[in-house]
Amino acid sequence: MDIILLGPPGAGKGTQAKRLVANRGMVQLSTGDMLRAAVKAGTPVGLKAKAVMDAGELVSDAIVSALIGEHLDASAGKGAIFDGYPRTHAQAEALELLLAERGRILSYVIELVVDEDALVERITGRFTCANCGAPYHDEFKRPQVDGLCDVCGSTEFKRRPDDNEETVRTRMAEYRAKTAPILPYYQQRDLVRPVDGMASVADVAAAIDAILDS
Repeated sequence: MDIILLGPPGAGKGTQAKRLVANRGMVQLSTGDMLRAAVKAGTPVGLKAKAVMDAGELVSDAIVSALIGEHLDASAGKGAIFDGYPRTHAQAEALELLLAERGRILSYVIELVVDEDALVERITGRFTCANCGAPYHDEFKRPQVDGLCDVCGSTEFKRRPDDNEETVRTRMAEYRAKTAPILPYYQQRDLVRPVDGMASVADVAAAIDAILDS
């Protein structure tokens, strides 16, 4: 079963993808991760991508498609989770062709629907233990003893520099402008299944499982 996880940054796509990999043996195909791995490994596609990126240009759809094709071939027999791809109508059509060439079809596009203001609050309040990485939140999950990690007792915490309101809202605007417009393409084919991305991780997981098992 091949699916797309769609939603803005911070909606929880990565968390749910990791769970599907662990529980269902699926393969997460994140274009960013795949590009970095291909460049590091020096594969033919990776070398092409490196030359483009070194020149300060955007990696073409053709290179990304070739990369996805390679990973689909390597993961034959396992369901794929597309994370961060497709982002445009042209990429959606390219993915359909890549799957068809391998006798595969897209089963669902699972859209994590979020409230922008609530998502900004969720992301900007995040921080982690600098020692063990335990996650916390200003509003929803503070340490039991203020300034002391519940897990390892460390007193050092850190925040991601891009977890600020301006950056989050810029990402949301980019998502609405560039990625959300592919939804009608899949809605016409009755593939889109909306899930409340503001629910708890467990409830979102249960909703996704219900879709995949239907």
